[in-house]
Amino acid sequence: MSVITGSQAGRQRRSAWRRRDAAWGYAFTAPVIAGSLLFVVGPLIAVIWYSLHEWNVLAGTFTFAGAANYERMLEDSSLHDSLVASGWFSLGVVVLNISLALFLAVLLNQKLPGTTFFRVAFFSPVVVSLVAWTIVWGFLLQADGGINSFVGLFGVDGPNWLRGNVTAMVAVVVVQVFKNVGLNMILFLSALQGVPEEIQEAARLDGAGPWRRFWSIVMPMISPTVLLVSILTIVGSLETFALIDVLTNGGPGNSTTVLVYYLYRQAFEFNQFGYASAIAVLLFVIVLALTLVQWQTRKRWVFHEV
Repeated sequence: MSVITGSQAGRQRRSAWRRRDAAWGYAFTAPVIAGSLLFVVGPLIAVIWYSLHEWNVLAGTFTFAGAANYERMLEDSSLHDSLVASGWFSLGVVVLNISLALFLAVLLNQKLPGTTFFRVAFFSPVVVSLVAWTIVWGFLLQADGGINSFVGLFGVDGPNWLRGNVTAMVAVVVVQVFKNVGLNMILFLSALQGVPEEIQEAARLDGAGPWRRFWSIVMPMISPTVLLVSILTIVGSLETFALIDVLTNGGPGNSTTVLVYYLYRQAFEFNQFGYASAIAVLLFVIVLALTLVQWQTRKRWVFHEV
């Protein structure tokens, strides 16, 4: 008859605790894993599978096409135009959104009267319905709308903002920025309030001016937030659809037909679901590549990264 010593009993209890902890860990992570498989991995595999087929819902055909849809993308001039439009739109949104959000966060981080009111005012568009926000801006940007009526007070004859190729792109960029800049402002403001005042005071005593303190102390300290905001803003700009659909319908011409809107038209207007799936794969690759580039370069400029 074997005798269990105290040390063996302790090891058995620790082993049972570890198994129990592992079981609880798997139980808590199982819904997340199942959700990711069901709503992320599964649809991604399905889109890749559909992109290899010619699928016409109205005709009821679903035939294997191999790489034909991807070869078609190389010759599709409209797709190339949508890539250019997406590039300009994303560049404008990212540069203007991040710079304006950081500027507002720095201003509202000061101990000045009325900062609470302005924080609420700049953040309120974030919680407003995107469709309602876009419809209101659509009226303001008409030839006889509120924007031109305002600039007319100064003797300026404003254009019909949504009917010119350049002005339409500028309009959708500005509307998108004003809609979401409040969220990035709050993220930056939270990061700024986490910068120790003692470090800035020490730099001030050493003779560092405001700009020197901002670029040498504040920016490195909030650089993780800058990375987060830049990734979210780039991905969000590449996925913009509702604003384009309501405000310009991709026009005039194809000047504001970004990649997501072009994908939508191929699928739901022309019933080319296979080709639309190939475009969706292209969009996924672009977003993944940009995110990986930002993530890999973070060690060069993000604080605490080595």
